[in-house]
Amino acid sequence: MAIVVLVTVPPDRAAEFARTLVGERLAGCVNILSGVQSVYRWQGDVADDSEALLIIKTEEAQYPALEKRIIELHPYDIPEVIALPIERAWPPFLGWLGDSVRTP
Repeated sequence: MAIVVLVTVPPDRAAEFARTLVGERLAGCVNILSGVQSVYRWQGDVADDSEALLIIKTEEAQYPALEKRIIELHPYDIPEVIALPIERAWPPFLGWLGDSVRTP
């Protein structure tokens, strides 16, 4: 099954994350949405930070390795890593995605 994984990162690290995850075949594609403003509670205070949102497309079988790699690379103590199933998608896209994350 194909999934989308959402991860927020510091803006200056977004391209590095994307290239690493695609380069290691953990993701077929990573979209970077810059200019995300995140407001959240952290250590008893309300924080307000600029971030980039990574929209990562991969297959469910890759998720454990992808999550592990994100945690290794991420500078946050508790990074946001949210996986959502892709319920429907164009079959040729799903085929391309599968080919992109499997080792040749």
